[in-house]
Amino acid sequence: MRIATWNVNSIRQRMDSLQAWLAERQPDIVCLQEIKCTDEAFPSEALEGLGYNVAVHGQKTFNGVALLSKLPFDEAAPGLIGDDGDVQARFLEAVVSTKTGALRVVSLYLPNGNGGEDKYAYKLNWMDRLAKFSDERLKLEEPLVLAGDYNVIPTPLDAKRPEAWVNDALFLRPTREKFRALINLGLTDAIRAVSDAGDLYTFWDYQAGAFAKNDGIRIDHLLLSPQAADRLLDAGIDRHVRGWDKPSDHVPVYVDLDIAAR
Repeated sequence: MRIATWNVNSIRQRMDSLQAWLAERQPDIVCLQEIKCTDEAFPSEALEGLGYNVAVHGQKTFNGVALLSKLPFDEAAPGLIGDDGDVQARFLEAVVSTKTGALRVVSLYLPNGNGGEDKYAYKLNWMDRLAKFSDERLKLEEPLVLAGDYNVIPTPLDAKRPEAWVNDALFLRPTREKFRALINLGLTDAIRAVSDAGDLYTFWDYQAGAFAKNDGIRIDHLLLSPQAADRLLDAGIDRHVRGWDKPSDHVPVYVDLDIAAR
């Protein structure tokens, strides 16, 4: 089974690229972030026509996450535990049934955290809530994939120029400490499980020719529970998609698991 994540930076602007990439990569489950539309405005019909079941947690203009699955959803639930007043559409959890049992997948869009103390405090609180959620779900001892745009550069190896990010919320020490704490619950970073290369980036800014210079960072991650990590076959980054016409500033990341879909 192939599970992928992609921050499309507006589904309406990236629909042609999404359809082309789906045909090329043939993922079974796709986690999308920054769809930037309401549930009603999401192009569900077109994606259903490609054989996907669709679950959406949208928001007008900002944020928004979605899940596409070739398997029917047994359940799908929006929103991260821990703050009933949080109205930002950043989290969508779903369960599908496979030949080997339940598979739980989350599409998440972790806050950026730049722009002031309040925004950074929201980011750190969100990470605490994610850790609490993950700790609870890990107790179920089932395959779990937490996939999305984490807005976290985990280590200096994950940036072409780490010195340029030392004062950025994506790379501040508290951010990286909370990400390590999340991993230490028992999760596996899929990309780092298959490679320790230093040029594995998932985001390149639109400015200053960043992509041409390969001046990127790795902030899109798939974290696996032990039951998913035990079935890890491969993981990769579709870097070439950044060179397509009208690209997102992020590219898809995928993982292949030894799980029979049907």
